[in-house]
Amino acid sequence: MKKHLFKTLFTIGLVFALASCDKDDENPVTPAAQSEFKFIRILVNDESSKEISLVDPVKLTVEKFEAQFPKSALYGTQAGRFGALVNGANNYVQFFDTGFEGHGDHVDVKGTPKFGALTGTGNKPTHFKSKSDEVITFNDGDGTLAIAKEADFHTPGAKMTIVNAGNVAHHGAMTKFDNGTYAITVKDGSVAGTLPERVKIIDASGKTLFASTLATKGIHGNATNGSVSLFGSSSGILVVEPSGKQRLIAHPADFGDAWFGSILEAKGAGKFIGYTAAKGAYLIDLTANTVTPILANTDIMQAKVDYAGNNLLILLHSGEVQIFDLKTNTVKKTGSVIPATAKDETQKPQMEATTRFIYIIQPKSGELLRINTEDFSKVEKIKVSATPYRLSVLGIESDESH
Repeated sequence: MKKHLFKTLFTIGLVFALASCDKDDENPVTPAAQSEFKFIRILVNDESSKEISLVDPVKLTVEKFEAQFPKSALYGTQAGRFGALVNGANNYVQFFDTGFEGHGDHVDVKGTPKFGALTGTGNKPTHFKSKSDEVITFNDGDGTLAIAKEADFHTPGAKMTIVNAGNVAHHGAMTKFDNGTYAITVKDGSVAGTLPERVKIIDASGKTLFASTLATKGIHGNATNGSVSLFGSSSGILVVEPSGKQRLIAHPADFGDAWFGSILEAKGAGKFIGYTAAKGAYLIDLTANTVTPILANTDIMQAKVDYAGNNLLILLHSGEVQIFDLKTNTVKKTGSVIPATAKDETQKPQMEATTRFIYIIQPKSGELLRINTEDFSKVEKIKVSATPYRLSVLGIESDESH
């Protein structure tokens, strides 16, 4: 009797289970990957107005704020909480707080989105870097650095601290090493123009720890992983270590006068990429001292590493995007995402990306496009401002909170 009852109950349970599976198949749950991470935001500014748009890419909503000036360069801080608006034309830097504070396995929300109180008023701030809780600008007008800690961002009247490293005015750059020292460009005047020729190591006071040992014919573009810094130069890729050791990696033989004016670090993949519009995007191998093509192409409009630093995304003037997996050195996906852009267009579309989505601002339509990295046909259009100028991904790639 008990065996018969068990068989009957088991059969009924199996029928209900199968019916439930059929019902689930009819109404599939949308996978989380179809939505952006909960704690990601996109900050967009405008070319002609002070309007700032903070986009929630999950809800597809926009909050509006007003910056001090239009047409600033936009950057995100390393931890993801803050955005930086750098306006060299007006000697002004300000910071925007998303309120998202990452704690490894979860994210805390600290207040509401707003501008911080701290500002920078260096002489023509141009190059921006963020390392841990510190933000840094290189001030082209006098060759100084300006530095601040995130803990001071909401202190009324706070200013970025100026560090004088004995430089002269030039279009310079810097990186910060894990040991707290800085690699900073030096203009020695051996080459005409505003580009620097050398790099030296300084401490936080501006004191020179290691002088330059190699001269180049001009430097532009740099990146660091904290233990080594790379600077693009017409003489080769300048590799600088915290010890002061310096060396040059040669460009490919067919480069001629071309050189990398942009150096990108892909943190997740542990790679460095060099980019020049004259040749394309190339992988820089510090161990083998080699430079190999990722995409040799002269039609590239932008080359960007995604937010996690695992993939390189290349946007061509044709409107095509190519995604390269930097860990496996393979092409993940290619396809057309926007109409073609003329090479002589004054204000071109700008691109950034997270693991899940590509974001492109369209200056003529005033829209931000959210494009699924797995399916380029899945596009959301979000109206931001009349003439969007730059965008930056802020926040943390996480859905976890308390």
